Amino acid sequence: AGSRAGLGEMAVTLEQWYRQMPVVTRSYLTLSFLTTAGCALELISPFSVYYNSHLIFRKYQLWRLFTNFFFFGSLGMDFVFHMFFLSRYCRLLEEGTFRGRSADFFYMLLFGSALLSLVAPFINIQFLGASLTFMMVYVWGRRNRYVQMSFLGLFSFTAPYLPWVLLIFSFMLGSSPVVDLLGMAAGHVYYFLEDVYPTMTNRRILKTPALVRYAFGQAAVDGPTGGGERNGGEGGVRGVFFGGRA
Repeated sequence: AGSRAGLGEMAVTLEQWYRQMPVVTRSYLTLSFLTTAGCALELISPFSVYYNSHLIFRKYQLWRLFTNFFFFGSLGMDFVFHMFFLSRYCRLLEEGTFRGRSADFFYMLLFGSALLSLVAPFINIQFLGASLTFMMVYVWGRRNRYVQMSFLGLFSFTAPYLPWVLLIFSFMLGSSPVVDLLGMAAGHVYYFLEDVYPTMTNRRILKTPALVRYAFGQAAVDGPTGGGERNGGEGGVRGVFFGGRA
């Protein structure tokens, strides 16, 4: 009886955790889990969701522009780590510097996805979800430069260095740095255009389209909206880097 009660409480806790996620984070996490699990169960094939510019623009298989961002490999520890990073930093951004502006956050993901899709054919990457996740980590780090983090208790660093720590750690484990570097590059382009350039010129280039704002029920926002570094980000919260990739 005690074990069944414990399982019931755990199920309620997971349900609450899931329902409390903001809309964009919850949607992306759900689509990523369903796509990856569907491929693992052979309900769908990874060959039907991967990015292929020839099939997209010559065969008009346009769904590949989106589905490649939802597949994260086999169901193993690597998948668990990616889901952890996706849920954590996607949620931190949407509830932090994008609080009340889910439309702007969704547009950031669209912008990043477009950048990654333009570059992918030249570097032969078929699945871009990991790069998009790394972009979110990069933007979060730049907008929360005062947050202190720790790598397994061995050394401390501030949030802007988190992508570099993850990159080096991943490289030491034998992974190619190309996917992570691609996400960092996309994140830096977005950070510059959204947070740096408007302060230099008092003009915003990345304005969320009215149709996207309408879909999320969000009013227009004038002027620079990043503000993570200018107002100190989320404060001096101390993050802990638990092995793997965060």
